[in-house]
Amino acid sequence: MPQSKPEFVYVTYIRATIDKVWEALTKPDFTRQYWFGFEQRSGWTKGASWQIVGQDGKIWDSGEILEIDPPRRVVISWTHQMKDELRAEGASRATYELEPVGDTVKLTIVHVGGPKLIEAVSGGWPQVLASLKSLLETGRPLERTGELPK
Repeated sequence: MPQSKPEFVYVTYIRATIDKVWEALTKPDFTRQYWFGFEQRSGWTKGASWQIVGQDGKIWDSGEILEIDPPRRVVISWTHQMKDELRAEGASRATYELEPVGDTVKLTIVHVGGPKLIEAVSGGWPQVLASLKSLLETGRPLERTGELPK
């Protein structure tokens, strides 16, 4: 039986509309606020390129949109570009799923890839998503996620 790849799964509930959460996940003006100053850039259509770009213009992660059903689901092929040991693991796969639940949105992130990348994103995703939740619910992201730590 083949061994499955390591995965990271995170679920949160955000008091916002599904359209607002989708916008926050896909619009650079939003992502800069809660994702350490990074932007997710893409045309957000199947086959479109996808990148996470730092404030200095460097591409930290890149890939393509494998599946998309706005505002409910997107699957991204994701390859880290800055650290050789993470890039060497090849492409990972990140899935964002949004589901309305009453006056909230259930946001599920599933990231599957190599063990070193999954270890890295396991520290990053919780901070990013907590900051996204704070931004949408209070108008302010978490202070420590406004820019990359020095």
